[in-house]
Amino acid sequence: MSEFRHILYEVERGRARITLNRPDKLNALSLELQTELSEALWEADNDTDVHCVIIRGAGRAFSAGYDLAGSGGYVPVSRVESQERRYRGGRSIDDDAWQLERAQRLRMAIFDMHKPSIAQVHGYCLAGGTDIALMCDMVIAADDATFGFPPARDLGALPNNFWLYHVGPQWAKRLTLTGDTVTGREAQQIGLVLKSVPPEALTAEVEQLADRMALIDPDLLSANKRIINLGMELMGARTLQRLAAENDVRGHNTAAARNYMKSVAEKGLKATLRERDAKFGDGRARVDGPERRDEQGRLID
Repeated sequence: MSEFRHILYEVERGRARITLNRPDKLNALSLELQTELSEALWEADNDTDVHCVIIRGAGRAFSAGYDLAGSGGYVPVSRVESQERRYRGGRSIDDDAWQLERAQRLRMAIFDMHKPSIAQVHGYCLAGGTDIALMCDMVIAADDATFGFPPARDLGALPNNFWLYHVGPQWAKRLTLTGDTVTGREAQQIGLVLKSVPPEALTAEVEQLADRMALIDPDLLSANKRIINLGMELMGARTLQRLAAENDVRGHNTAAARNYMKSVAEKGLKATLRERDAKFGDGRARVDGPERRDEQGRLID
């Protein structure tokens, strides 16, 4: 069996563990990684020895977001793709929507697969990282994990949006309108994650939940997952994802996004991100109590 390049895949004791494995890039989500993730998810869903899937990240983070540097490798759309043909890029509005929907189909495997999934989140879970985690059936996080979508400050809208279904409209707006972040402990308070635990207890907490699901007939797990997901679909959850991709095209055509691209071309990606986020101080929201800040925009405890 061919090995994956950007993820690790293993099956043991009734669970498949999928590890995002670009630790030097904080597991930035390239199209190649997302393609491998989708393939691994359907492999696990097809394997009758697998009862559930755990998605986690190698190194210091779950995932710091999409690979904005484009360093993740080239993925042809089909096996007959040819250099002699002309294909879509990002030239038109429809091209942009098409590319966003292509990547979204890969991620939607988490929601669409029959077997339940657990996101095991430590470190950064930002931007695209939240798109992966929040599509999982359950999210268990370290207390000191960091959740947020900073690119909503200048790059575009969210290309997937399950925030509304986890935290309701007010917290979804509070966090995505500002790009501010919350900790894993705060994420539990607002319902963004199922549970937050001390970092040293994270793996054991996830594994014991997988142990319990390993005791259940996987077909029954599927029936109980899918009826809840169908309920979410009746509330528009899946349709909203398609609309989210098209709405991100709208975000890409704002003055803020055009200025972002100009800055990247002139100053580079890292300098652009530093300049953007510096204006927001520590970039944190506070769940409990008033948000008092110092002159640099950092929360005062």
